[in-house]
Amino acid sequence: MNYMDIILPFVGGLGLFIYGMQIMAQGLENAAGSRMKRLLEVLTKNKIMGVLLGAAVTAVIQSSSATTVMVVGFVNAGIINLTQAMSVIMGANIGTTVTGWLVSSVEWAEFLSPSTLAPLAVIIGVVILLVTKKEQMKEIAAIVIGFGILFIGISMMSDAVYPLREAEGFKKAFVVLGKNPLLGILTGAVVTGLIQSSSASVGILQTLAAAGLVPFSAAIYIIMGQNIGTCVTAMISSIGAKKTAKTAAYMHLLFNIIGTIIFSIVAMIFFGLINPEMGQGLITQTQISVVHTGFNVFATILLYPFSNFIIALAKKLSGADKEQRQLAANAAHLDDRILETPTIAIQSAVKEVVRMGQIADNCVTDAIRAITDRDMKSVERVKNGESTIDVLSNEITEYLVKIGNKHISTQENEMVNAMLQVIIDIERVSDYCENIGEQAVYLKNEGISLSSIAMEELQEMMEETRRGHAACIRALETGSVEESMITVDSEKKVDDMEDYLRTKHILRLSNMECQAKAGVVFLDLLTHFERISDHSLNIAQVVLNGYKIKLND
Repeated sequence: MNYMDIILPFVGGLGLFIYGMQIMAQGLENAAGSRMKRLLEVLTKNKIMGVLLGAAVTAVIQSSSATTVMVVGFVNAGIINLTQAMSVIMGANIGTTVTGWLVSSVEWAEFLSPSTLAPLAVIIGVVILLVTKKEQMKEIAAIVIGFGILFIGISMMSDAVYPLREAEGFKKAFVVLGKNPLLGILTGAVVTGLIQSSSASVGILQTLAAAGLVPFSAAIYIIMGQNIGTCVTAMISSIGAKKTAKTAAYMHLLFNIIGTIIFSIVAMIFFGLINPEMGQGLITQTQISVVHTGFNVFATILLYPFSNFIIALAKKLSGADKEQRQLAANAAHLDDRILETPTIAIQSAVKEVVRMGQIADNCVTDAIRAITDRDMKSVERVKNGESTIDVLSNEITEYLVKIGNKHISTQENEMVNAMLQVIIDIERVSDYCENIGEQAVYLKNEGISLSSIAMEELQEMMEETRRGHAACIRALETGSVEESMITVDSEKKVDDMEDYLRTKHILRLSNMECQAKAGVVFLDLLTHFERISDHSLNIAQVVLNGYKIKLND
């Protein structure tokens, strides 16, 4: 056997898989937008719905690996959170068992195989790409093509290792080594990791079972190992991704490892003490499908209540938990021991809110610099600032809720509610800054430049926005009515500018005086800065309402 004939196609298939995954991820990121985010948030808001969604999607595409890769991509893009991802991953494990039922079933199972879906997806995507002129449809075409290339890669990898099925050593890996629980699990994991598909690995096991080669106990342990091996794909897809995306991949791995440990112990007790004869008997193809489905369903039912624990453990492994703690430690110094003195606790919370606002103010400055100078380091600082604000928001909100649960005066309760609203406003400012940073990246990557007239107009509006936001944070810190009035004045000017510049720019667009793509970006930037100004006014209004002044009296 020439192993180079196996290695080279396998490496080529892996390359196509990664390339297809990147195309699909980019298409998803471009086409998703807020509608896709809201849809996914609604579908996965309920954990049970998330499990059903994961099972349904995986049953359709016949690959838990592909589903998990998509989940990792969604988490990396911020479309869904880790709790939502956990439920989809649980469902994906159940959905992937459908393939086992189709292996020796009717003819239409072949139509649903990756080898059939891949070229079909590519040709559909190419047709859409050739006939459409709409950007949104082109993004959809990219998703479909990427999906097809991804599956071509998986098929190439599977085809590359196909000759190993006839190798005696490969068969013994399932039969001989499978008799030992630890080696059986290891064999299933290694083979599945090599093939990059638990469905294909289960198919191989069913083929050997049809020949009467696989003992019942060996099949059990190998199937459990296959569930661990299928996590390799998600782990590969998380390379170079954000730590939250790495966390999603670790969640998949942990879920399957914990399930395997629990059910392996049960299997060893059953086959060792209760029914040894059954373990030594041969297993059929249908029984393999029953075991595969049963294991994943019961693992989901058993571990479903402990999903938050799995998420927390995954965060520790990926470093996301340490990163969040560092962000909180650097920025939040709230002490539960002073909760019994609500006035002091509120003052401490206000100081942290002010610090949060100062971080947001830096984000505004960096966002403006990103647009004016195309400075990608400024974009990175905006992202880091936004992440810090997210952590602070959770920390301070929880602390204020604790204060609110104490016996506090009406005035103190008003202050707590006011600070909760300020936190929301500051967080929204950082979100808009991140959006502005993304627009700067888009302009640079696409080689698009705003006209000198547009930049001059935008510069004036950006500076006015920065002036108003800086004033509202100073007002929050000092209780200054004068600073608050600067924000009020600034917000009115920004509103007027937004209306005037939007009308003027639309006229330029209609007269073909600027590029359409640049025009869209310009209008989006007007909206972002106007919204920042609105939230700045909300913060200033807190001071004008007297809450800060009363606190200092």
